[in-house]
Amino acid sequence: MSIPRPPLDPELSTKLADFPLGVDLNPELLAQMREYAVPAETYLNGRALERREIAVTAADGASLPVTVLRPSAPTQNAPCIYWLHGGGMVMGDRFANLDIPLDWLDQHGAVVVTIDYRLAPEVSGTTLVEDCYQGLLWLAAHAGDLGIDPDRIVVAGASAGGGLVAGTVLMARDRNGPPIAAQILICPMLDHRNATPSSQQYAGEPGVWTREKNLFAWQAVLAGQRDEISSYISPALETNLADLPTTYIDAGTAEVFRDEDVAYASRIWAAGGQAELHIWAGGFHGFDAMFPDAGVSMAARAARSAWLSRILKTLA
Repeated sequence: MSIPRPPLDPELSTKLADFPLGVDLNPELLAQMREYAVPAETYLNGRALERREIAVTAADGASLPVTVLRPSAPTQNAPCIYWLHGGGMVMGDRFANLDIPLDWLDQHGAVVVTIDYRLAPEVSGTTLVEDCYQGLLWLAAHAGDLGIDPDRIVVAGASAGGGLVAGTVLMARDRNGPPIAAQILICPMLDHRNATPSSQQYAGEPGVWTREKNLFAWQAVLAGQRDEISSYISPALETNLADLPTTYIDAGTAEVFRDEDVAYASRIWAAGGQAELHIWAGGFHGFDAMFPDAGVSMAARAARSAWLSRILKTLA
């Protein structure tokens, strides 16, 4: 017996109709999907900006590629968007969905920094978060050289990147790391347990990101874990959500992460923190990244950008 689901937004449903979807993810499909990557030039061509490629050294000595993007006429003390890409923590690169933070470069003169953290199953556990944290340490240490205001660093990411943002922010809080002005969690992947009603709803049928795909990804990330699973990699496990930076969370009603995202916002409020939550009717996982010209996608992007504008004004 199938479980009832919230319906898709009609416009999104039409756009998605011809898109190839599946239920499962496996090593063979993962290898194929990793071969497909949108070139950085897709997002960068025609934009007036400066691009710098550097490498950050991970905690274990590995080299992590980092791209720094600045307006072609940069100013000192600019806000910074530290962008963590999506892909279930098993695929994707630092250029994935780069149009989202580049909009904020255009609107606010922000410096965008994006990192290639290592992927599962080649690495596992908190290694992925440690990679992201090393990138944060690097950009904070070089804020002056990059023209970044160290008091206006915003950490943002989508899907797996959103989960890694949450983990990186927790790590920075616990280690007295660089101050983070705000975090933006776009349909974040926060909970390895897959126990919510929305996780059950989006199982057994093809979709952009299904329960089955999520289970495969988490098994890759947690492979070989013998110790207690860290809340840095599965932030929904964190028992203390106090003292976090102001937070923006959004997701769709028609996606697997809906309920874990709502719960995370609720627990930030319960801890006395500030979070703004938007759950977009009829949105599937990653809807505004896949179809940015759809009506609900434009509304989601506009709301997100308006929130960031308000936050940056309070910090100016």
